[in-house]
Amino acid sequence: MADSVGYLRTLAEAEAKTGSAAWPAAAALWARVVELNPVVGHNWVRLAEARYELDDFAGAIAAYEQAEHAGVWSRAALNVEDAHPEAFETVFPAEVAYRIATCRLRSGDTDGAITELRRALGLGLRDLDRPRTDEHWEPVRADPAVRELLGIVDTDGMTRDEGWRADLGFFAREVKRRAYAPFSEVSEQDFDATVARLAEDVPGLSDFQILAGLLRLLRPLGDGHAFALPDQSKPGLGLPVKFFMFPEGLFVTAAAEAYREIVGAQVLSVEGRPVDQVLAAVEPLISRDNDQQVRWIGPEILRSTPLLHAAGLIGEPSQATFGLRSGAAPEAAVTVKAVEVGLGDYPSVAPPPRPTRPRPAGWISLPDMVDAPLPLYLRNCDLPYWFEYLPDSRAVYFQFNGVADQPRESLSDFSARLFMFVDSHEVTKLIIDLRWNGGGNTYLVQPLLHRLIGCTKINQPGCLYVIIGRGTFSAAQNTATAIERETNAIFVGEPSGSRPNFIGETIPFQLPYSKTLVNVADLYWETSWPMDHRPWIAPELYAPPTFESYRQNQDPALDAILSSREHLAGW
Repeated sequence: MADSVGYLRTLAEAEAKTGSAAWPAAAALWARVVELNPVVGHNWVRLAEARYELDDFAGAIAAYEQAEHAGVWSRAALNVEDAHPEAFETVFPAEVAYRIATCRLRSGDTDGAITELRRALGLGLRDLDRPRTDEHWEPVRADPAVRELLGIVDTDGMTRDEGWRADLGFFAREVKRRAYAPFSEVSEQDFDATVARLAEDVPGLSDFQILAGLLRLLRPLGDGHAFALPDQSKPGLGLPVKFFMFPEGLFVTAAAEAYREIVGAQVLSVEGRPVDQVLAAVEPLISRDNDQQVRWIGPEILRSTPLLHAAGLIGEPSQATFGLRSGAAPEAAVTVKAVEVGLGDYPSVAPPPRPTRPRPAGWISLPDMVDAPLPLYLRNCDLPYWFEYLPDSRAVYFQFNGVADQPRESLSDFSARLFMFVDSHEVTKLIIDLRWNGGGNTYLVQPLLHRLIGCTKINQPGCLYVIIGRGTFSAAQNTATAIERETNAIFVGEPSGSRPNFIGETIPFQLPYSKTLVNVADLYWETSWPMDHRPWIAPELYAPPTFESYRQNQDPALDAILSSREHLAGW
């Protein structure tokens, strides 16, 4: 009989010694752990780490090779400071190969280190800044082979054309190396030919026209997380207005004080072109998981005057003229001047960490101009998570706007408080609102999902509702998909902004000359069943946002839930 008690005791002691950096004892204990259980890859990684700290590089390599054979997936956070205690952490094969390369380098085997580094890159090593800045790699960073592998380019003496062409070469290599499925829609030959044409055209193109070319190259990846942004260390230009697409058309829903008078107006044209034609012209620049993402991001692109100018849609990058109609008044031309926007505010085609909020701070928003109370879904959109009890309906409304821990209360602690309230009060319905949730860290949502699945008071037909929309994306999509799969939830609103199974991850890299920030995802999230090829989660109660309801501060989704509660109780 296996000594399971002895194994678990040794494992705990080994973790403790690693935690206190007592490396000789840790190495001995981890050696005993893998002797007792040789099939857990994480244990081999721990042994390799301890041996590395003792400068036993040959022993570390041997342990890492065993880790590769066993595979590494651990519920413990490996070498991640301040990690959430319930977070998952994995050491990817590329990471193990990179660690082996570093061991070989430190043991004096330079050729072996470079070979192993090349293997790590081929496996998709994410962070090239590691070997670019690691002091142990300093002696070989002048080696031409290493510089090429790491994309180290001296751009100081380059002309603009040479710099952009170097960027395009690096961009193409990294897309091929990183993307989960780079050639599912276009062939590698066609991709290379498009890159070559763009490089040839560089002298006659503006920087933003080249950026638009990069966006078109990313579009066929089928990756809603893919993006390209101009140098984020420099301010850009953007219009101080916010647009939103309703079934009735495109409307201005918020603006800086100087443009108060156009809030609530319908956008009919941009510089004389019908707005539908303009949106169709920028559609090829939008990477997406589904068409809902285009409805979400397309109006955001209209704020980016440099990009509109690069696409030939407006005459100059500093302003744009819109044909607007307010109520029954005839169409009027209004010119909106662009303003400087800094990091994090840049209107872009990149999915932000969370969707653009409907009431930007310091702006005039249509809901604040209406002589009616704000609906719940518009009250605290800047908070990551909060809930309120609705006594008349015996319902808890829980708005979940971002999958990330907050300093004052982690998502796990918030989930405990939420369900403690549900258990101790007269609650017959829980309404989870995900329509503004653009994602975050999927692993952090596990405690919430576990409590939801186990809450028999709520997890039954007619008691659990999830409001979704075009802004439900990434980790929020994973959350919605898991809820759909594991609970009796009824979905309300409009289709979600991503697929139940999708390609996604935010691990951007920078092009060496232009400092353009690019992201392509290397993971496939299969949160639903493998045969689930839906473009989105579709709501059973279809209640999309309309301009008519928005201008009256009404919430069609919540109204649909509360007005249909008796019928839905037997769903």
